[in-house]
Amino acid sequence: MLNHFLYRSYTPLLFSRSFSSTLFVKGISFSSTEETLTQAFSQYGQVLRVDVIMDKIRCRPKGIAYVTFSSKEEAGKALLELNGRLVDGRVVILDITKAGKHNPPDTKPKHAGGDS
Repeated sequence: MLNHFLYRSYTPLLFSRSFSSTLFVKGISFSSTEETLTQAFSQYGQVLRVDVIMDKIRCRPKGIAYVTFSSKEEAGKALLELNGRLVDGRVVILDITKAGKHNPPDTKPKHAGGDS
């Protein structure tokens, strides 16, 4: 009985992660741009936005980016096809982002605490 309860309560948790149409891309080349990533990912669907996270001191990409597709299905197709593949000469690792987790670089993060 206990095993049955544990199995039933654990199984739904495997699929509880909400899936968005934005992919987290890790391992991009320092020479990657929004245009080169858009070109690479647009083979799998309509790319709405590419955010390359920049190192402000070195003025080059940090090696990560976010790619937003027009649908979850297109993002899923890119995830299956490009994960572990070469993009701009580097092997990239893709992951899904939780809905609402990605803060575009042009927005300020919200800080807890008083007015400083």
